[in-house]
Amino acid sequence: MATMNFPRIYQYRFQNTNTAKKQIVWHELAHWLYKGYLNRPQRILDPAGGLCEFINAVPAAEKWTIDLEEDFIRKHANPEVTIRVGSNLEVDLPQNHFDAVFISNFLEHLETQEQVATMLQRMHGAMRKGGRIVIMGPNFKCTYKEYFDFADHTVILTELGVAEHLYGAGFTIVKTIDRFFPLSFRSGGYLPVTPLTVKSYLNMPLAWKVMGKQFLVVAEK
Repeated sequence: MATMNFPRIYQYRFQNTNTAKKQIVWHELAHWLYKGYLNRPQRILDPAGGLCEFINAVPAAEKWTIDLEEDFIRKHANPEVTIRVGSNLEVDLPQNHFDAVFISNFLEHLETQEQVATMLQRMHGAMRKGGRIVIMGPNFKCTYKEYFDFADHTVILTELGVAEHLYGAGFTIVKTIDRFFPLSFRSGGYLPVTPLTVKSYLNMPLAWKVMGKQFLVVAEK
């Protein structure tokens, strides 16, 4: 059976994306989340590393990521990042180890709601008591017209559905934000991308209500 060629799909998706501006956004976002909702973790896991913009930028002492494609992840992860190659639904992880987990734009790629539950149960087992998990992703309520413009979007999710999944996996919900971040980097956006504009956006929740199409859900073990 044929499988999706993710490297080519992402090459097409991000062909008109300004890589330097994208890295600025992720640098500011990673530091903002690290100091705020992630509670300055020492040991952090990004179980769907992709281009590794977040895990490379977050200033934690111990950083882990997972990806299916070994050549791809080794190309993008910084040397200090511990890499696990394989499915994040199956790959071995240390138990009760991580202070924080960050998942961005991944759960909607899973095949079923049951896989979402499995994924979050695995994250719960890998985290220490008191650790934080933060999940960001497209909110179907805000993106229903564009949600399936992405070839790898399968599962429909909202901030409330993700909160229920997290609670079902054993977490305590800390905060749910229905509108947090713009949907994608395909377009130039509403503002010039500089460290100052990104910092300003992150610190202006009123702007989230206008531009935000992705949810942010925070929970604790």
